[in-house]
Amino acid sequence: MEEKRMQEEWITQNIRNLREKKGMTLQELADLTGLTKSYLSKIERSKKAPPYSTVNKVANALGVDVRFIFEGNGEEDIDPRITFTRRGAGEVVETVGAFYGYKYEALASKKPGKNMLPYIIEPAFEEKGVFQHEGEELLYVLEGRHEFVYDGKSTMMEEGDCVYFDAGVPHYGRSVGEKKAKLLAVMFNYKRL
Repeated sequence: MEEKRMQEEWITQNIRNLREKKGMTLQELADLTGLTKSYLSKIERSKKAPPYSTVNKVANALGVDVRFIFEGNGEEDIDPRITFTRRGAGEVVETVGAFYGYKYEALASKKPGKNMLPYIIEPAFEEKGVFQHEGEELLYVLEGRHEFVYDGKSTMMEEGDCVYFDAGVPHYGRSVGEKKAKLLAVMFNYKRL
């Protein structure tokens, strides 16, 4: 499996560099993402990356695949209509720092213009942030136990359990037990359609 370890500061610098390269102001980016100008400014000045869902929202607004923010550039797919990710070949992002304690393996990361963002996540044992973003999300527990909290209500999820929900409601989760849980997560942002 190809693993990419990076400093979170690199992610925030890539966001700023891409925005400036496109000649976009913070206010224009705020208008496109629905995030505030002050929050985006804080992200660009920070040495800590925002949640993956926020990075993806910024990437969509900048008109690039999220991998460009993590990598800075990338190869173009031969056929933009389809992409395959072989077992163990997903792009792994395990940052050094407090990236909400999650390890993400982005699936189909080379597919441009996608409306769904599939990935494998390994949640931290301690919840470090509450997520809330546009669209819908599906979580499927592949391994382990996962405590999922949605709108303040906690549900323990076991291997094979699945939840599909409106991601605009505050939610978070954490691994429970001796080993980190492994989840298949698919986010869908209907505003891109």
